[in-house]
Amino acid sequence: MSRGFVKEDDQEEIPMVPPRASLPEGVTNYVTQTGMNELLAEKQKLIGEKDHTDSTNENDRRIALNFINAKLQLLNQRIGEAKIIQLHEQPQHEIRFGAMVTLKTAANQRIQIFQIVGVDEANISKGKISFLSPLARVLLNKKTGEKVVLKREKDETVFEIMAIAYR
Repeated sequence: MSRGFVKEDDQEEIPMVPPRASLPEGVTNYVTQTGMNELLAEKQKLIGEKDHTDSTNENDRRIALNFINAKLQLLNQRIGEAKIIQLHEQPQHEIRFGAMVTLKTAANQRIQIFQIVGVDEANISKGKISFLSPLARVLLNKKTGEKVVLKREKDETVFEIMAIAYR
């Protein structure tokens, strides 16, 4: 039946689902094992929400299920494209995906520790930066003792690599 013959109140509401973290077209979705575990836990949580969606209003229930299904579809796509990087297989004295890097800022001698992770796992408050971030890009393939320069629009920051670890 044509949508023109459906009452306006009967039209299915299309859920607005926030997009997942940006991953450019053609870029491999690298993840740590921890990152994959987090994605799978998120999937289980959504499935649980779906199984326990209860509402006295059938329309509200249908909208909630559509929203969960849309989120699950995006998540399943991300999981399906994920490539787990085994940290123990990375060169231990060189910065690669998964490295925990201790940096000292040249200007103020401040010490910071970051781990280079996948886009879904990145969380600056936990010291996890995406492998696509500008800082991760200047750090990749560097070794302990080297200095890197992070250039920004109005300034630049010089970091010295103090330590590299894979955990």
